[in-house]
Amino acid sequence: MNRILSDLVGLLDLETIEQNIYRGQSRDLGGKSVFGGQVIGQALVAARRTVQDQAPHSLHAYFLRPGDMALPIVYEVERVRDGRSFSTRRVHAIQHGQPILSMIASFQKAEGGLDHQAQMPQVTPPEELPTLLEVAEKWVAQTPGVSERARSTLLREVPIEFKPVRPWNPLVTEQREPAQHIWFRAAGQLPDDPLLHRCVLAYASDFNLLSTALLPHGKGWFRSDMVVASIDHALWFHRDARVDDWLLYSMDSPSAQSARGFSRGLIFDRQGRLIASTTQESLMRLVDTP
Repeated sequence: MNRILSDLVGLLDLETIEQNIYRGQSRDLGGKSVFGGQVIGQALVAARRTVQDQAPHSLHAYFLRPGDMALPIVYEVERVRDGRSFSTRRVHAIQHGQPILSMIASFQKAEGGLDHQAQMPQVTPPEELPTLLEVAEKWVAQTPGVSERARSTLLREVPIEFKPVRPWNPLVTEQREPAQHIWFRAAGQLPDDPLLHRCVLAYASDFNLLSTALLPHGKGWFRSDMVVASIDHALWFHRDARVDDWLLYSMDSPSAQSARGFSRGLIFDRQGRLIASTTQESLMRLVDTP
């Protein structure tokens, strides 16, 4: 496990402050606030700390305020319901005395049942594709006048490795259909802990959904005439999988309106099993520039 991935695993190992109260640290990934996937992953860890013999199967989160990357985050868990098959938890992530995220998560005891799934798209396998970091290095080198913020964000090492099937350069104006396929995996081997793999998957699921809704408009998140941010995020876990092996994130955006873009995604493993599904609505506001 490399240093960056080890740091993420450490971020997900929350400190217990009191019963139902936990604290996690923050990291700067080059954005203007705490990365939403980090808060979702930590909130899921906090919720799971209060549940026994059940695994998370869904979560629904709202981003209420930008998170301060210089401060830790306190997580307060409300035990809404404990049942024989399902349990429900509500989590508030708090900074400066105010919630920055509100999430409700549901947990289920393992059981069998009817089984079907959508088919995995046929795309180029990851072994034949360059990493996003390799592609970004070329973008930065070939694009004049790249801001330091854009440069550091694009070239920053993150704990998740990405291989886009058809890379999209956020530094240039390019209108494309609102759909993309991206292979991803943890940047190193993770321990054999199914809960940790689900929490890392929750972390990774917040990457690239917002950009999918920007694709048909030729807008990038580095532009000074755009304000972009995640508004909410929903995730359903369907089957266990290792996040340190390649997974395919297949995303599309069926609608954008009223300064909001809606995106959805399906996550498959190498064997074609549907692992998880996601939806997200994001703020995509055009603003006047000087």
